[in-house]
Amino acid sequence: MPIYQTAHYEVRADAVDRVKAAITEFVRYVTDNEPGSRLYAAWQEVDDPTKFVHLFIFEDEAAHEAHSRSDAVAAFEAVYTPELTAGPVVFTDYDLVAATMR
Repeated sequence: MPIYQTAHYEVRADAVDRVKAAITEFVRYVTDNEPGSRLYAAWQEVDDPTKFVHLFIFEDEAAHEAHSRSDAVAAFEAVYTPELTAGPVVFTDYDLVAATMR
């Protein structure tokens, strides 16, 4: 059963470029190495560029665990964690009600 999850966080203004570069590298890794990650998308808020939201869709719990335990996650966390300004990352799980993806 697929897992739908978001992550919300906010970083220091002077860290935005570093975090964006780390996101780009991280998403490239997920794309190339995690076939169980159906979707991994990251957005930056337009009105406040220090805020980010990530959307994940994992094939199943095994894919979610493989992602969570990867060295790439640890490397990404090492970049953004020291820059957090509004507390820890907030992860939220969802049930899919309806969707269109083309």
